[in-house]
Amino acid sequence: MALEVVKPEEEVVLGEEVGNVRLITLNRPRQLNVISSKVVSLLAGYLEKWEKDDEGKLIIFKGAGRAFSAGGDLRMFYEGRNKKDSCLEVVYRMYWLCYHVHTYKKMHVALVHGIAMGGGASFMVPMKFSVVTEKTIFATPEASIGFHTDCGFSYMFSRLPGYLGEFLALTGSRLNGKELVAVGFATHFVPSDKLDELETRLISLNSHDENSVRSAIEDFSLEVQLDEDSVLKRQSVIDKCFSKETVEEIITSFEAEASVEGNGWIIPVLKGLKRSSPTGLKITLKSIRKGRLLTLQECLKKEFRLTMNILRTLISGDVYEGIRALTIDKDNAPKWDPPSLDKVDDDKVNEVFQPYGEDLELQVPIDDEQRWSGKYEDSIYATLKME
Repeated sequence: MALEVVKPEEEVVLGEEVGNVRLITLNRPRQLNVISSKVVSLLAGYLEKWEKDDEGKLIIFKGAGRAFSAGGDLRMFYEGRNKKDSCLEVVYRMYWLCYHVHTYKKMHVALVHGIAMGGGASFMVPMKFSVVTEKTIFATPEASIGFHTDCGFSYMFSRLPGYLGEFLALTGSRLNGKELVAVGFATHFVPSDKLDELETRLISLNSHDENSVRSAIEDFSLEVQLDEDSVLKRQSVIDKCFSKETVEEIITSFEAEASVEGNGWIIPVLKGLKRSSPTGLKITLKSIRKGRLLTLQECLKKEFRLTMNILRTLISGDVYEGIRALTIDKDNAPKWDPPSLDKVDDDKVNEVFQPYGEDLELQVPIDDEQRWSGKYEDSIYATLKME
């Protein structure tokens, strides 16, 4: 893929080559580095080029400004709502890219400063080394707007201890830098005022040796001690409630726990849960539960189907109503359809999970020999678009 050369301040992704080090910078700081179609295409181009480049040994991934990445460009989805499959290409490319980030062959380090949410966090968690700071904020709030936990998180969440994954996916609760290290979503905690110095050290190493990279990071990292009010210290309550079979049972159990002395932390979380899209919650819970039994490739294929069926409003238009209320009109007063959990037809929820024909599925590579195959431009979707 040819990489367009433009002025650095105008490009949404910056790619730099310094000796044997390759640096990727998400460069939409005013938009909190949200992920657009162009961002995905450029990232895929750089990562493929550098994985095949014998001179490229170490990849450093970061975001410009005060955010790592706030995730997908919601306005892009909303503006394409009346045009059939307007976002299919970017969705396909993003999930295909997620597979390659998870399985990347070169040593890679994410320097995560500020917000890392949704799809943006999918560029953090799979890295060999993920460095977070006291300003890092992680969350996956997709269910609250009628969407689902995607970009590989149905795989990653389903492998967290107990039922923490269900809790994070359904409530959109935030984790800070210390908590990310504690759950294994990051490897090191470094004070934010040392992050630039760490980057300079990694570049000066000019090495991809795992022990050397780890040692350099550890020179700046601090031991993690969870705060007393950390949600991770509430694992027993989370497991008790979020192990229930249905969203309705989870909420009932969570309500009961909220009345127990010392569980005041539940009240605001429960309030947010009840305000979320009923359809989004049911799809998300089912996706995480299925993820426990699936491979990464299978989860990404499932998530592709879910996303396309949701954007096509197969059973509900909640995703567009959720985006409208949050981002467009900003009235925070979505009108869900159906309006409550008891009105959501479970048979219809099952419909969005149904497999496509093989040629319509996300084409995830099956082995290293075909590692960079299955691109959008080689898919049936590109052919159909040309007709």
